[in-house]
Amino acid sequence: MASLARMLRLRDLVFIVVGTVIGSGIFLVPGPVLRASGGSVGVALLVWTAAGVLSLLGALTYGELGAMKPDAGGLYVYIRDAFGPLPAFLYGWTAFLVIGSGSIATLAVAFNSYLGQFVDLSPLAGKLVALAMIAVVMLVNVRGARQGADVQNVSTILKVTAIVAMSVVLLVAGRGWSHVTAVWPAHADASLFRGIGLAMVSVLWAYEGWQYATFSAGETIDPQRTFPRGIVIGTALLIGIYVLVNVAYVAALGTKGAAASDRIAAQAVGITVGPAAANIIAAIILVSMFSAANGLALTAPRMYYAMARDGLFFSRMARIHPRYGTPAFAIMASCSWAMVLAASGTFEQLLTYVVFVGWIFYALGALAIFVYRRRVPDAVRPFRTPGYPLTPILFVLSAAAIVGNTVVAEPRRAAVGLGLMALGVPAYLVWRFTARAARKTPGE
Repeated sequence: MASLARMLRLRDLVFIVVGTVIGSGIFLVPGPVLRASGGSVGVALLVWTAAGVLSLLGALTYGELGAMKPDAGGLYVYIRDAFGPLPAFLYGWTAFLVIGSGSIATLAVAFNSYLGQFVDLSPLAGKLVALAMIAVVMLVNVRGARQGADVQNVSTILKVTAIVAMSVVLLVAGRGWSHVTAVWPAHADASLFRGIGLAMVSVLWAYEGWQYATFSAGETIDPQRTFPRGIVIGTALLIGIYVLVNVAYVAALGTKGAAASDRIAAQAVGITVGPAAANIIAAIILVSMFSAANGLALTAPRMYYAMARDGLFFSRMARIHPRYGTPAFAIMASCSWAMVLAASGTFEQLLTYVVFVGWIFYALGALAIFVYRRRVPDAVRPFRTPGYPLTPILFVLSAAAIVGNTVVAEPRRAAVGLGLMALGVPAYLVWRFTARAARKTPGE
């Protein structure tokens, strides 16, 4: 069976991480996070930094796994090898059904919303724009991983350059410095710690997406060196960008103004530059969301391809396009399902229910490092996780905290999300039975 060609370089992986993670969250979330942190700038920045460090711990853990086993499917492969095909399938099932496809649908619909800043769109035209955006990223990535990576690189460079430029303007011209208060809280009580917990959950979700780089490990050149460097450098850059932007918002709006804002980027630039700046922010967000959607279309289908090769998904998803060398059907299937979700308008609620489930599998992926080290202690490990075993343990604990917080705080949401995941069990049994039957010969 043909395999995917290795053509992704270090810069490609870095831009996949950065471009896939930064969507619209950094333009909206900082205000609510500052409120949850008790209006303390220092606490809020500490939360953004701590969440980034925890993500970096995960990246360092996956760096060892990806360098040791640089296969298409990444996280799915680690879970499969360590804990068996069922939990691996459930991750892929949930990602295809809601998390991956739903995220693309969310970005496409939000893209349409921000495009309305420039042109008036009827509800029907808005849906067509969302579908067209998905179709574009689908076609780009079907035609080659190199083309998809090039689009990702350019769009990410544009996005990051615009975000950094915006931050510099806000820092230099911001008029909110004199209104920066409560850098640190006067006293700490139980409500502050509860707020920090809620803020941490929000920020960790803002960092979510760096894991998707693992799906493309099978197409990485010299993966033993390139993969761990790419995922770690990309995650570290995210920390720097997020902290810089948050400081810039406070510089523009002051503590109270930043904490009160739910559209913080638009308000900060509007106050500093003028009302016309709304178009600037809208343009940045459009590029940002397109880049994130392209990153998802470039990476996630590689997991569905790996599942199909294992006989646990539609067999056509394991086929590689003879001309383009991509898992074309897997890309088209996932993007087509994203179109259905975007057109139906049901994706937002589904995604809200299911997104926390992903952290169960992120924890399993990190736990896989302990299984690998026990089962194959003498295996070649070009990259070893620094601080092992503390590094993966801290990441697993943070993932467990996210899941546990959701279960305790929103039991109905958790039950629905876990139920949707559990629907994958009968699907797994069907594919498992079908795969076994296909392997049998007439004489057996």
